[in-house]
Amino acid sequence: MKLVLVGYMASGKSTIGKILANSLKVDFIDLDNAIATEVGLPVPEIFKKKGELFFRKTETQVLKNLLMHKKNFVLATGGGTPCYGNNMKLINEMAASSFFLKLPIPSLVERILKEKDTRPLVANIPDEGLPEFIGKHLFERSTFYSQTENTINCDKKSAEEIVEEIKSLLL
Repeated sequence: MKLVLVGYMASGKSTIGKILANSLKVDFIDLDNAIATEVGLPVPEIFKKKGELFFRKTETQVLKNLLMHKKNFVLATGGGTPCYGNNMKLINEMAASSFFLKLPIPSLVERILKEKDTRPLVANIPDEGLPEFIGKHLFERSTFYSQTENTINCDKKSAEEIVEEIKSLLL
């Protein structure tokens, strides 16, 4: 069982992924953490020292290796993972199931504001500019996110409710 969670930053991929993996008694893998381990640097440092192109190439390589060689896991991708290279194709061909954790822009803004300092992509954007930035980004990425096997509307649902909804789709 290889399950992959995709969605915008702060959509709950890691939170949901950990609970889901625990519930299914399989490993949880955070793709960004796997990339950081592979390179030996935290993701923000990879971007700063080696650039986004290096990061994206490494991301595809690590994703492919996990999907090919690891069994039974829940994988939380980075928000941009599905949008680069052939990552979404790899996910759809090699994972048992994929899920887009979907939230509306106001909910994403609310979540991102709470952790803005830890998000390099938005750290320098003024708070009032976040809705427009997120909206534009979501528009660009929606083509990729919509290629998942399942879309889960996560708005106003607890993590546990979302996990139960995902589990019901696995039966």
